[in-house]
Amino acid sequence: MKTLEIIGFKRANLDSASLNEIRESGNVPCVVYGPGIPEQIHFSSPIILFRDLIYTPEVHLVELNIEGTIVKAVLKDAQFHPVSETLLHADFMAYTEDKPIKFEIPVKVVGNSPGIAKGGKLEFKTRKLKVKGLASQLPDFIEADISNLDLGKSFKVAELSADGFEILTSPNVSLVTIGIPRALRGKKTEEA
Repeated sequence: MKTLEIIGFKRANLDSASLNEIRESGNVPCVVYGPGIPEQIHFSSPIILFRDLIYTPEVHLVELNIEGTIVKAVLKDAQFHPVSETLLHADFMAYTEDKPIKFEIPVKVVGNSPGIAKGGKLEFKTRKLKVKGLASQLPDFIEADISNLDLGKSFKVAELSADGFEILTSPNVSLVTIGIPRALRGKKTEEA
């Protein structure tokens, strides 16, 4: 799993006027909390540093450098403007190497489905899975092999294997389904 560095500057004023000034200057208000941090640290960071963290399907660990204080963290939450989709706020959770963390890992589909070859459509039901494990053992993504999926069939969480971490998402949740197009549904009805 990749580690990104984000440089931050502590902020003392937490009122809404200060938040607007931070955003207008091209920065994002942030907070970090968790193990090893006695009190939340409120800071701001240039919005450009978030591009490789937020606007990518990959998972990243983050090394926060807040005025010389180094904190290992993961992005826990991000809030966006409802119209412009500009990043408004970021919450980070600190972690330590010896304690497991809960995290969301993206699902990557691999293989060639016979159902798609017959005209079916790949439908994503869940794009990320909740997992728990040591940060050093979490993968960048979890592979779902759809090589055996025919029309109308689903790939469920229960079919995945987790090595060195635990999958917290329910085993009954479908990751992907091979949808049957209307044209093919009509043919099946006529044949019956």
